[in-house]
Amino acid sequence: MGHEFEINQEIQVDATPEQVWEAIATGPGIDSWFMGRNEVQPGEGGTVRMHMGETFMGESTVTAWEPPHRLRYQSAPGEDGAFMAFEFLVEGRGKGTTTVRLVHSGILGGDSWADEYDALRKGDPLYLRTLGVYLTYFASSAWAQPQADEATAWAGVIGALGLSTEVSEGDAVRFSLDGSTETEGVVDTVLYPSFIGVRTDDALYRFVGGGGMIGVGHHLFADVDEKEAVQEWQAWLGRVFA
Repeated sequence: MGHEFEINQEIQVDATPEQVWEAIATGPGIDSWFMGRNEVQPGEGGTVRMHMGETFMGESTVTAWEPPHRLRYQSAPGEDGAFMAFEFLVEGRGKGTTTVRLVHSGILGGDSWADEYDALRKGDPLYLRTLGVYLTYFASSAWAQPQADEATAWAGVIGALGLSTEVSEGDAVRFSLDGSTETEGVVDTVLYPSFIGVRTDDALYRFVGGGGMIGVGHHLFADVDEKEAVQEWQAWLGRVFA
């Protein structure tokens, strides 16, 4: 007999809903605060996969996709009916803060269900806190003004990166962040038209969007001023969609 459970946790972070969405709804974003290597196929009916080395791979189906406010995905029931579902509810509070609520629910099976539930009850707050720390101290992003539609938003970014309409991993990227110095890189991740990842010698850039929204998050490995970098990307997006 399976045992139903539901664990509710909530935190407030110094980040926008769009920054939270990038961290919970993209593979590289999840990698930054959760375990294993993660992949996200965006959209309702898409797939969320987590790889733990060579021994484990978990797969869930996206059952709710409402960027940047609601994400839910659920694993398929096992032979004993056991499954797990994760739901993130994201609500902006103004002044750059956002409330993130995690609802972890499902059915636990087997004789060790009580120990498993205890581990989840302790682990969920830990990972949600890690998400909060990542968003507060390590995640930075800039967002363009909303565009008329998704096609317009992505066409602007793709053109500014020197890419063709058919984007593939390994494509060469060339752009000028400050209007004079050229930066070269390579596309390392494509989930077009929802996500494009770019790798340079000293940074990882993540372009994410939906509808008419488009933004860029970055992980910088050079000794640069973080706030200045955000301002540069904000200005770059402004020029792209001027």
